[in-house]
Amino acid sequence: MSSLERLRERLHWPGGRQKVTGAGLAFRLALLLIASAAFLLANNLLFLIVAAMFSTLMISGFVTRLGLAGLELDLSLPDHIPARRNVRAGIRLRNLKSWVPSFSVHLAGSPESGLGTILNFPVIPGGGSIEESVTLYFPKRGAQRERSFQFYTRFPFGFAERREMVTLRNDLIVYPCLDPQPGFESLLETVTGEIAAMQHGRGHDFYRIRPYEMSESARHVDWKATAHTGALQVREFARDQDWRAVIYLDLDVPVTAESWFENAVDCCAFLAYRLASRGIEVRLRTQELDMRVPNEADIYSLLKYLALVSPMRGKPPAPPDDLDSFEIVLTARPDRITALGWGEGRAARVLTPDHGPSSKPD
Repeated sequence: MSSLERLRERLHWPGGRQKVTGAGLAFRLALLLIASAAFLLANNLLFLIVAAMFSTLMISGFVTRLGLAGLELDLSLPDHIPARRNVRAGIRLRNLKSWVPSFSVHLAGSPESGLGTILNFPVIPGGGSIEESVTLYFPKRGAQRERSFQFYTRFPFGFAERREMVTLRNDLIVYPCLDPQPGFESLLETVTGEIAAMQHGRGHDFYRIRPYEMSESARHVDWKATAHTGALQVREFARDQDWRAVIYLDLDVPVTAESWFENAVDCCAFLAYRLASRGIEVRLRTQELDMRVPNEADIYSLLKYLALVSPMRGKPPAPPDDLDSFEIVLTARPDRITALGWGEGRAARVLTPDHGPSSKPD
């Protein structure tokens, strides 16, 4: 550290709330030199200059502190926040000082706050408020209870930069990433294709007559109803069985596979969210949970669980109990999983740290 940097560190206020800038350091050095010359030369004009400079420095510090006093911050977050995706939120900044405005205020967020940009507020009127839309980005899933932000300003003369920390306390759940990662989309298309193949066949019980949809076979057209209505109508039959997807996340993960476990959680969230959006019943199972969407809970309850889930070492998985569902198993110990009977249904997919997605033949 140079002598200039050491001098600037000594001029900082305790706790790091105020930091002397380069302009402030130059002004103080000039003040020191002129004051020394005034005492040595006993020159009244130099004493007047010293008094004016010292007054300017004191007023600058007072105005800087006054500008950050009485500022209140509020953050409006969306109901559902996935990790690694830009989300829009609202920031409201209020000036609780009735008559005194605040000038040139900057707002920055700590890494866990999700705010990656610095906001600049040229003026905040006394007793007024400013609302602004911002983009937040959370890199990791999980729960947050505190988010720290920092106000800072160099107004009016830039001699010092004063900082004030603000901590917002409210519970926030960040879901796993719902955006596709390498291999996720191809796995999703394979799973939905095989589920559709298992649903092939229209059953035998008549259900209803409805309008024809594109890509449907013409052999199901009801010509009498078509002639009566003047538009193509088809006969729909009840399916013999609605197929479901069971996602099993093995929580017994060795320490060496923790990074893979995070990827597996993202994969579970992505598949469950996309399958549920396509009208497929999703069942998530772990060593501690058995949840069905949408029969027992909604998809956001499932995502909230995945946001908070952590490995449970030493707790063995349970065997399957529904061989008619499509099975998607994510495990770091595939031999134990197959020994329990997972993958013996009509179709299955297994994700492991070493081999990635693999299929078990029917």
